[in-house]
Amino acid sequence: MPLLQARHQVLVKLSQQLADDGFTVVFHSRSSVTKGEKLAGSFPGGGYIQADLSDQAQAKHLIAEVLSRYGRLDVLVNNAGINAMIPHGSLKDASPEIWRNLYEVNVIAPWTLISEAEQSLRQSSTPECPSSIVNISSHAGVRPKGASIPYAASKSALNHMTQLLALTLSPEIRVNAIAPGLVDTPMTESWTEAHKLWREKSPMKRGAKPSEIAHTASMVVARSYLTGEIILSDGGLNLT
Repeated sequence: MPLLQARHQVLVKLSQQLADDGFTVVFHSRSSVTKGEKLAGSFPGGGYIQADLSDQAQAKHLIAEVLSRYGRLDVLVNNAGINAMIPHGSLKDASPEIWRNLYEVNVIAPWTLISEAEQSLRQSSTPECPSSIVNISSHAGVRPKGASIPYAASKSALNHMTQLLALTLSPEIRVNAIAPGLVDTPMTESWTEAHKLWREKSPMKRGAKPSEIAHTASMVVARSYLTGEIILSDGGLNLT
């Protein structure tokens, strides 16, 4: 059962979980082709396809290539995304170009992948096991926070799109999103203010481990009745 997957440490953990559940995992990235191929080689039957999702032609080719190789698609995980660090009060720094770039990857690319994969997901769906789409969003799309207003707005758009598609594609295809807060990865080690915030304000007093977000995503894939949910996973920071 092929699963198309984008980049990130969380998704590596999720890949292992889903491979253990019997899925064949296909990895994707914009760059780091050698690393992607090596990672795919560590999974039974795993595959890798390079594509720049800011280019809609490449996004469409990505789905076509998966179907050409494997003949079906059961789960689509949209995790590719870009960010921009801009103080919320610096309105002129958030240029139209930045808005367009963020929306191209964070909103339009998932839409393109979903629309291209829709027919195959419907074909592989059964009443007992509907196909699944999991969009990786952000707590910034739920709360008025985030590295920049354009980034937060793009994730909010992804959340609303998730719920609209859950209505539109049901019952054959379930659509859910996971909205993590701080996740402890090498990339976030230097985010001292964020770590301080989570230690002092969140009920769990820390950021999430990648495996914890991966387990949530695996649960979403496995639950055949769950759809239209935006699962906020920020250690309870939203409560403060």
